[in-house]
Amino acid sequence: MWKKRVFVGCMAAFAVCGAALAENLFGSVLDGLATLKEGRTMRASSSDANWQSGNGDARPIEPGATLVVAELEGPGVINHIWNTIASKELGYSRLLVLRMYWDGEEHPSVECPIGDFFGVGHGKDVPYDSLPVRVTSDGRGRNCYWPMPFRKSAKITVTNEGRLRTDAFYYYVDWQKLPDLPKNTANFHAMYRQEFPATMGQRYLIADIAGRGHYVGTLLNCRQNMPSWFGEGDDFFYIDGEAEPSLRGTGTEDYFCDGWGFRVQAGPFYGAPLFEGFQRGNRTSVYRWHLTDPVTFEKSLRLEIEHVGPVIDENDKMTSGYGERPDDFSSVAYWYQMEPHAAYPAFPTGYGRLYFDFADTKEAEGMLDKATATAGPVAKQDGGWSGGGQLFWTPAEANQTLTIPLEIAEAGTYTLILLPTFSHDYGIFQYELDGAPLGEPIDHYSASVANRERQMPPRKLEAGNHSLTVKNVGKNGNSTGYYYGLDGFLLQRAK
Repeated sequence: MWKKRVFVGCMAAFAVCGAALAENLFGSVLDGLATLKEGRTMRASSSDANWQSGNGDARPIEPGATLVVAELEGPGVINHIWNTIASKELGYSRLLVLRMYWDGEEHPSVECPIGDFFGVGHGKDVPYDSLPVRVTSDGRGRNCYWPMPFRKSAKITVTNEGRLRTDAFYYYVDWQKLPDLPKNTANFHAMYRQEFPATMGQRYLIADIAGRGHYVGTLLNCRQNMPSWFGEGDDFFYIDGEAEPSLRGTGTEDYFCDGWGFRVQAGPFYGAPLFEGFQRGNRTSVYRWHLTDPVTFEKSLRLEIEHVGPVIDENDKMTSGYGERPDDFSSVAYWYQMEPHAAYPAFPTGYGRLYFDFADTKEAEGMLDKATATAGPVAKQDGGWSGGGQLFWTPAEANQTLTIPLEIAEAGTYTLILLPTFSHDYGIFQYELDGAPLGEPIDHYSASVANRERQMPPRKLEAGNHSLTVKNVGKNGNSTGYYYGLDGFLLQRAK
């Protein structure tokens, strides 16, 4: 009876006992709605304590502080978590750590950067739709529907490991208080790992689990440290200590249910919310939810994936068509298990989970006296950008240029990371460094205002003065203008 009265959703069977899903997966979402449920519907939220007249419905999180999101008394099951966050810190979703503790355990069963837990890595805000996770509001409205049962208690916390205050953390934790849970009810787990770069000579380890349970999902993130295709790696599931994996894959995109590479797409069971391409610095986030095919294990489970593909040297020459690549990998493993789990391996704190330090950002609006344009005003626009504003250029037509001087103190190979704005009245721009194009033109149109950093191809630069040119080459058919906004930029020197 417990399954029916609690999980009318499509994940009921595997969350409770590891059996196959209901025979009609999508129809089961509506099954049983006319049957009255037992238990009591509950919620923990950031609602103003003065709820009758107040509107302070969010919680700030100071640097280094931990917010207790929920402390619940069981038995019960969490069936929906929502949050949205206001933070001026770039990469904030990698700097906030989500932890969940079941039944008074010392070590959390869920320990992940909050953005990664909700299916997108790299500190990025990206919307997408899937069955257990849905992200909206340009990547800022995060929802998950993983069933999370607990017998005695549940505790959920969020820790700010960034340098800036999280101005507002809004949240709901919707759950059902129950009279009891079946003996074979398993607890939900999620574990983050990273290797920057992936360790040469061994496969990338996604999960190494001891106990009885079933594996229900993988998020894999990659940041490319060389051009070309990073995903020739096969996946290997070792079940119950076997020497030869009984589940063997044929390629990275194959495990994630796609084919012939990745492209941006999302669906109920698999997707690629983020795929930037095949150049150095391009980032990918892909997910695979094992909802209809959970990987069951009695004693242990180990999941590895290769990090192989064409090997490219620093001069962009291919040295091998198939070999190990030193790309940056990170991941989240999702599973249910019965026995208490071992403490997860520690992962880097704060900025150790980001690829560059945004504290080194050069604020573009601070360079207004040096920036020049062939047409259109160049001014500061106040708003929620880092530093409180951005450089805002408003040409009335295409084929105009904006030039911003850059000064290099020491010769070396540098990667330029731009922090541009995308909006409904923005154009398409070609970036050039000292007159040489930096990749392909970028369309800055977006139906709503968004900030998306762009990493340019590395260049060897001598010490002295250089120039960044932003050339307006047109606009998206949906855009109402040719405008351009730049929050700031970083120059990262190769080690």
